[in-house]
Amino acid sequence: MRKYLKFVLGKTIYFFFLFLNQSKLGRFIQNQILENTMSIKKKVRHNGCSLEFFVPNFLNFIRADTFSTKEPETLDWIDSIPEGSIVWDIGANVGLYSCYAAKQRNCMVFAFEPSVFNLELLARNIYLNELVNNITIIPLPLSDKLKSGNMNISSTDWGGALSTFGQSYGHDGKDLDKIFEFRTIGLSMKDAVDKLKIAAPNYIKIDVDGIEHLILKGSIKILSEVKGILVEVNEDFKEQDQNVSKHLIEAGLVLTEKRHSDMFNDNLIFSNTFNQIWLRREK
Repeated sequence: MRKYLKFVLGKTIYFFFLFLNQSKLGRFIQNQILENTMSIKKKVRHNGCSLEFFVPNFLNFIRADTFSTKEPETLDWIDSIPEGSIVWDIGANVGLYSCYAAKQRNCMVFAFEPSVFNLELLARNIYLNELVNNITIIPLPLSDKLKSGNMNISSTDWGGALSTFGQSYGHDGKDLDKIFEFRTIGLSMKDAVDKLKIAAPNYIKIDVDGIEHLILKGSIKILSEVKGILVEVNEDFKEQDQNVSKHLIEAGLVLTEKRHSDMFNDNLIFSNTFNQIWLRREK
């Protein structure tokens, strides 16, 4: 019933906009609706830091509304980063954590986000929070090496996730429910430093829904200099889980903590997905 109502509502809205598009006045009304939708914002505050994000749909409203509760371990980790550090946010989505790291810790952030559907909101959120000089957008996916491949998308919503580059599986190692794709260039962390001349990271946050282990595989040289990394790992996806540990141990990092919000404890899909925190022990 719910799926049917969603279908009927979608078709009703589609034909309404199609009707508006038939006249000059209708097109003006259509443009006003779209502009007003994109201008809706929500303020968030965490640990004394105030930010504001665009929320043009329900998904982004929820992302902003649960800013402090969805991934408290990620915010705690960012709070522990020394001020002025260089941070790579790999899988930046619409920039919630990039903006927090840049404003709360005055970090220089490189935000890697290849989804064409998220890039506009990412840029808008950076500009809205006056962080243009702190955050550099890299609109390319990271991988194990420099190569062309398909960016496989499971959602075309602004703020959508669960997409992957160059592979057919998703965050759980199972076939991705792909609804859109485009061809692009992927590169390793080393390529990003050597070829794009991006500053090497002191700290890395990586959440790309499935190929974390491949990105780490092609980045041992970069990882050997990193002070800390937060990486999302699905422990039910054994290939990912085992190889993430293997590559980070090879790079001289030590697993110090793994956490997720209490809201995921009873979630059948994400109950065994954790943000792992790895640090370089002082000699």
